[in-house]
Amino acid sequence: MTIRSLLIANRGEIAVRIIRAAKALGIRTVQVHSAADSDMLAVKLADEAIDIGPPSAAKSYLKIEAVIAAAKQSGVDAIHPGYGFLSENAAFAQAVEDAGMIFVGPKPEAISLLGDKVEARKVAKRAGVPTVPGSDGRVDSVEIAREIVGKIGFPVMIKAAAGGGGRGIRIAETMEDFERHFPQASAEALAAFGDGGLYIEKVITRARHVEVQILGDGENAVHCFERECSLQRRRQKVWEEAPSHLLPENVRAALCASAVALAREVNYRGAGTVEYLYDEVSGEFYFIEVNTRIQVEHPVTEMITGIDLVAEMIRIAGGEKLSVRQEDIKVHGHAIECRINAEDPSKGFLPGPGTVEKLVVPEGEGIRFDTMLYEGYTVPPFYDSLLGKLIVWAETREACLERLQNALRGLKIKGLPTTVPLHLALAGDPLVAKADFHTRFLESWLETDFPAALAALEEAA
Repeated sequence: MTIRSLLIANRGEIAVRIIRAAKALGIRTVQVHSAADSDMLAVKLADEAIDIGPPSAAKSYLKIEAVIAAAKQSGVDAIHPGYGFLSENAAFAQAVEDAGMIFVGPKPEAISLLGDKVEARKVAKRAGVPTVPGSDGRVDSVEIAREIVGKIGFPVMIKAAAGGGGRGIRIAETMEDFERHFPQASAEALAAFGDGGLYIEKVITRARHVEVQILGDGENAVHCFERECSLQRRRQKVWEEAPSHLLPENVRAALCASAVALAREVNYRGAGTVEYLYDEVSGEFYFIEVNTRIQVEHPVTEMITGIDLVAEMIRIAGGEKLSVRQEDIKVHGHAIECRINAEDPSKGFLPGPGTVEKLVVPEGEGIRFDTMLYEGYTVPPFYDSLLGKLIVWAETREACLERLQNALRGLKIKGLPTTVPLHLALAGDPLVAKADFHTRFLESWLETDFPAALAALEEAA
């Protein structure tokens, strides 16, 4: 079935991104929005907009019946969930299908299977993908957990079986830590995801977070190489690159092949990401999880491969086969993405929603800014603080870093605080220049190096 009309069940920059991809395909777009988002850019760009509820996400963007009612009212063929909100909700995907429409993403069964991290580990093992040492399934009690920890040793990570985004996770260095954190993690997971189930993984002390972009049409699957996402704060990605600069070629080949094997194991449909930890010391990589949706950081993959991942998702959902073969997908150059948030990095990343008084977007070869902003727009306080993503491409990583610094200096968002100073400091850091970092690097760097780097930037300005 060819998709002629599409409802976007999301907001912010990803809604804008989906609308632009759909329009390029000649597809009519319908944007749902909360009462707080009636003037957002996606509403202005879409062919039609429908108010689905109050500012609270729970009463609008997360309300399945409201989204389905809007889709029926507008007569669309399909719904694109973007990322976050209902994007990995199997019940929503099923409700879309039950209403006679197309869910732009994997089948509900695949979302359910891969969305449960414990079940996803089992799928990975069946596909021959190495997993982090840990529990074979959910751990229901501290007593059982003690036995597992005794075998794998400290430090360990206690993780929510459902959900993501860094919630329901604790790191324990000792048994005392473990017994204190276990019930806390379960309670947080229950509150965030409605599921308090936990599992345990060994902590890899100096790990790099590397993920592989996959595309599948339900029969065939390909990879679009990997991204490096090791620069994280509170387990939230801050800066992403493609490809991973220091990954050996033999590891890259094995990593990407394992992601495709996993996708084929479940007859994957749509775009997805298989996430791994790479242990620099041993040279081994381990499966973490699958994200059954488009990722925030997808643009860096698009920049190095030339593949429009969002358009490909829509085509596949409409019944088309993959438009690319594995042998045709090549890496060209290097790309870096900086997440620009409405936060003040000098004040502990205090959120600062407000009105955009002036917006200047850098232009030029290899520069892209995916955003929801326009001058006069008031950023509401109800949602994630992401304002946009500055993506820069160049032939080499060194040239990419230089271009990124120039682009960051050229990006002006007046009226509210942003994380641009953080990214300028990172782009000029000697260890970042050498790609000498890991998943714990950024939080330590923020305490030791960032204050001086920020002061130097302010003095130079």
